[in-house]
Amino acid sequence: MSVSKPLPHDAAKLHVTGTARYVDDVPMPAGTLHLAFGTSTVARGMLKSVNLEKVKQAPGVVAVLTAKDLPFANDVSPSIHDEPLLSDGTVHYVGQPIFLVVAQTHSQARFAARQGDIQYVEETPIFSIEDALAADARFENGPRVYTKGDIASALSSAPNRLKGRIEMGGQEHFYLEGQAALALPQEGGDMVVHSSTQHPTEIQHKVADALGVDMHAVRVEIRRMGGGFGGKESQGNALAVSCAVAARATGQPCKMRYDRDDDMTITGKRHDFRIDYDVGYDANGRLTGVDFTHYTRCGWAQDLSLPVADRAMLHADNAYLLPAARITSHRLKTNMQSATAYRGFGGPQGMLGIERVMDHVAHALGKDPAAVRRVNFYAAPDAVAGSSEGKAGTGRRFGAEHSPVAEAENTTPYDMEVTDFILHEMTEKLLADADYEGRKAAVDEWNAKHTTLKKGIAFNPVKFGISFTLTHLNQAGALVHVYQDGSIQLNHGGTEMGQGLFQKVAQVAAARFGVDLSAVKITATDTGKVPNTSATAASSGTDLNGMAVQNACDIIRDRIAECLAEIHETATGDVTFDNGMVVVGNVEMSFADAAKTAYENRVSLSATGFYKTPDVAWDRIAGKGRPFFYFAYGAAISEVVIDTLTGENRLLRVDVLHDAGASLNPALDIGQIEGGFVQGAGWLTTEELVWDDAGRLRTHAPSTYKIPACSDRPEVFNVALWDGENRAETVYRSKAVGEPPFMLGISAHLALADACGACGATYPDLQAPATAQEVLQAVKRARA
Repeated sequence: MSVSKPLPHDAAKLHVTGTARYVDDVPMPAGTLHLAFGTSTVARGMLKSVNLEKVKQAPGVVAVLTAKDLPFANDVSPSIHDEPLLSDGTVHYVGQPIFLVVAQTHSQARFAARQGDIQYVEETPIFSIEDALAADARFENGPRVYTKGDIASALSSAPNRLKGRIEMGGQEHFYLEGQAALALPQEGGDMVVHSSTQHPTEIQHKVADALGVDMHAVRVEIRRMGGGFGGKESQGNALAVSCAVAARATGQPCKMRYDRDDDMTITGKRHDFRIDYDVGYDANGRLTGVDFTHYTRCGWAQDLSLPVADRAMLHADNAYLLPAARITSHRLKTNMQSATAYRGFGGPQGMLGIERVMDHVAHALGKDPAAVRRVNFYAAPDAVAGSSEGKAGTGRRFGAEHSPVAEAENTTPYDMEVTDFILHEMTEKLLADADYEGRKAAVDEWNAKHTTLKKGIAFNPVKFGISFTLTHLNQAGALVHVYQDGSIQLNHGGTEMGQGLFQKVAQVAAARFGVDLSAVKITATDTGKVPNTSATAASSGTDLNGMAVQNACDIIRDRIAECLAEIHETATGDVTFDNGMVVVGNVEMSFADAAKTAYENRVSLSATGFYKTPDVAWDRIAGKGRPFFYFAYGAAISEVVIDTLTGENRLLRVDVLHDAGASLNPALDIGQIEGGFVQGAGWLTTEELVWDDAGRLRTHAPSTYKIPACSDRPEVFNVALWDGENRAETVYRSKAVGEPPFMLGISAHLALADACGACGATYPDLQAPATAQEVLQAVKRARA
């Protein structure tokens, strides 16, 4: 069977030889024009005058468009239509598009875009959390609040109590392939768009609105992206719409590609957060209640900020059973790029808040942070009283303080019962395999002997919910063809951005027909083949599209089986498909012969498949329900060393045990885990976004924004998959693996905090990102 095999990425050879085709590599028809935006140089104000004469006279310029030149909707928002493609007279951030240049070459368009003479009536911009709160600048009428239990009583009656704050920066997506789009005008006013997007249907919808046509007049195609990470879920709308509008206006193909600095200046980032916490706990470190307040700067437009902030709230518990909790979330409007989707979609921010609480409590009690975490874990299924899997015992893995938990009590702050918790066993295995206790003792011994170099070690668990929290997005479609020679072509609504989705789904198709993977070809994602698709996001690409493809394959397979059974006068159940052969009673034939026989007997060998995630229902206003189909779990241990004189630091060793269910492709999943960890660690260590007092992004290029390089990877990097099937009925009982590993990188930040804490008795209060400067400050705080 092709599933569960560690097969290489389907485009691996194309990637390493440079022959993989991206949007910028699509052969351009003669006469293709190129686009660039003229952008704002102030953060907030009104357009006083816009003189574009020098722009129009620049070499190669064919047309210059402003908002008044757009034929229909001037909007590229994925949510509440608050994001004009071109400024409607107001300016909201430095880098906002004001006019659009159409020129003969890419360089000419970029040059001309910088020739505009724009005068502004400037207004005082809102940048900080404090300024936004004072101005009541927000995207909802007030803060969103989720509650569980009596938080006031839980805090007031707690044996111990502490308060704190953690701030965490945003993050630039830094996909290798920048934003790009190409629009090809067709007869009758139709438009074909090639877009580097995670959401082809969203592109189709926005382009249709901009052209004043129905969605059937727009076809969007994308074969692959050179990375997305959420940054191409909505941020590609502006380029695709611009190209389509310009192509309609000129009658010529139009292409747009951001250069790296334009990309970083114009597009949104991960949401930065500030989290305040007030926590009560007992002598063992068991939390009695926690009160979180989330503040996030959303930028100038709403984009996807509400569901991002919601998911941060939904992961404020992470792996911990909170008897009482209150989570308050402020979604603040500021004059910066509109923050957008990013791997984890708010989950990492919420999770970092509770992980900080665990570390702070452990420090206050003088206990091992891993022990404090374990005593707060949710109960395992066999420890839930009345569970279908048996009554609870209080075995070693639950800790001496644990007792059976009532079924109704093993619930999240949003009232979802946790029935698949496996972190007790996973934690025990990881701590043992990585020799956590022995290494922690060695770190303590090192720190006792050295004054300049200090080491730290830390463990963190991950419990991440899988599903779109907007329930109707949990659906997918597929189109499968079997040709008479036995070859198979399939198409689905998911997009390939390097994560290996196409390979996994092809493996599913091969397994359903019992053929070799070489018989299966997946074609470019195309809105003309599979309509009304959801974004490839929320870690659900394989879950949704794999099941839709499985459904379509099974329909065709059953048709073939019925045909052959009738011909050979046997029961349909006696027809089997395996190893490229089809067995019908005592007759054996190749799959190709079976397909040809079915074709000759006028059996349809094409089918659409569909899947919708079951058992999900979510009321985001009330903060109650079952937003997730299941949880994915993981655990990591990081060991670091810091230089207390410079703040420089190095990640020495990482051990990861991650839950991918019954993995469809262990090699691809391990690759995702490794990449996710490094990206998560980068967010919390080296990646710092800096705006100046005028709202200009100063870290807008690789020279000033540092993502982790090869030299930043740990010297020892051990990654293993947890051996177990998904309890939920997913495709071959696998689990999503796109986003959950990202949060394993939190262990790197916790380890740095541990190293800083070794410098003195005071809590180091390490903030994020933990740059060298921040590490130095934390060392000073520890020594205070």
